[in-house]
Amino acid sequence: MKASGTLKEYSVIGRKLPSELVPNPQLYKMRIFAPDVVTAKSRFWYFLSKLKKMKKASGEIVSITQVTERKPNVIKNFGIWLRYDSRSGTHDMYREYRDLTVSGAVTQCYRDMGSRHRARAHSVQIMRVERVASSKCRRPAIVQ
Repeated sequence: MKASGTLKEYSVIGRKLPSELVPNPQLYKMRIFAPDVVTAKSRFWYFLSKLKKMKKASGEIVSITQVTERKPNVIKNFGIWLRYDSRSGTHDMYREYRDLTVSGAVTQCYRDMGSRHRARAHSVQIMRVERVASSKCRRPAIVQ
């Protein structure tokens, strides 16, 4: 994935193609951060193939919607759990960012990982993003 421009948050829901044995297959939902819809679909199938025995040829995307921020005028603290591949192996990491939107914080995270750790966007996997209260922030640089 190329993290060009500001990333957007997409909610992607997909499933295995219906068959005679399974007429209503289980739905899988993911929050994907990508620059556009095409990349979001591609990342969805990439992550789903890692988690389940499924690929694009045997599945379909039911819906894809862009998620918008509820209050884009209020500054918030975000905690991001991620996994990235470096030259020496795979590492898990927790980082905190201060931004107006979730997608802004994730974009900031991708830029930061590229500059500090030389981690390219395709090797960074965002596992979880949560809003963090100021009293619960672990990193002193984030607290105002």
